[in-house]
Amino acid sequence: MFELSWAHPIFFYGMPLALLPWLSQNTTKKIAWQGFIPKDNLSGILFILSKLATSIVMICLLLTLADPYIPEQTVERSRQGAEFVILLDRSRSMDDQFARPPRNTLQRYTGVKKSKREVSRDYLAEFVKRRPDDRFGYVFFSTKSTEILKLTYNKDAVLATINAGGLGRGLSQTDIFKALSLAVNMYKDQPYRGSRNILLISDGGQILSTEQKQYLQKVFKKMRLNLYWIYLRSMRGMTLEPSNNDSLLWIDMPERKLHKTFKTLGVPYQAFEAGSLDEFAQAIDEIHKQQSQPLIVEERVPKQHHHDVFLWLALLSLFPLMLSRVITVWGVKRAAHKH
Repeated sequence: MFELSWAHPIFFYGMPLALLPWLSQNTTKKIAWQGFIPKDNLSGILFILSKLATSIVMICLLLTLADPYIPEQTVERSRQGAEFVILLDRSRSMDDQFARPPRNTLQRYTGVKKSKREVSRDYLAEFVKRRPDDRFGYVFFSTKSTEILKLTYNKDAVLATINAGGLGRGLSQTDIFKALSLAVNMYKDQPYRGSRNILLISDGGQILSTEQKQYLQKVFKKMRLNLYWIYLRSMRGMTLEPSNNDSLLWIDMPERKLHKTFKTLGVPYQAFEAGSLDEFAQAIDEIHKQQSQPLIVEERVPKQHHHDVFLWLALLSLFPLMLSRVITVWGVKRAAHKH
């Protein structure tokens, strides 16, 4: 419920002035004997209405000067969307060219000259623009994890953060567990508004300890989190899921170990392997399609001034006063013309 406030309430002290029309006496005409004045009930009613209209005009003008307004407020509305904490890998390997062919093969044109981090930046920006009602948080991680942006509805801030993520050079190694823990803490003490998601974008993996697995399994279920991983392939032929054509070197890859761990968390989890721009775009499109569910969003309603309402009331109240004056002048002239 909106609460009306007043910028200059001192004008309320002028409200007694609205009684002046009822206290004033008409001394411009002198009648020797009131018996000469015929009784006219209609004139009496109009006389009272004119005083009432004058009082209303004065009150409305004083309320206009007091400047009524509704303060800036945050309201909850129902929309379609989700909440995302984006975890972007800032390791040095993310500075490598996206979809680069292996060094032991002939160079071929892939149509991509950007780094993995720059491609991630471009697609994330497009993803955010397509989801106007979502709330986003942003985390950079390498050996350490840094909360760059808290969960917010401010799309300009989110896009600026994503664009900044494509600048500079990457850091050393990665610690995905710290990044996931930080993302979980960003949802801590937050009311549940709808679908909660963690979107991990990385080209590496990590072997988690038993304690780390148990912790993630516990908090992910408690906070009802969904997990997405867009894995940027660095090794040609290697996939997260084992196959009959696997190399012995791939069996114990950290990426596969991490993928296997994620599948055992007992929460909705989906991995996308992006080795080309088309695969990256398909991953973003699929996440966009899946996460369009009822969501309670907070909208900031700006300060609203409402003094114009009282100005219109004053104008409408002036109209019958002006009309009565016109009728009075017309009646006097008509009577004078007859005589």
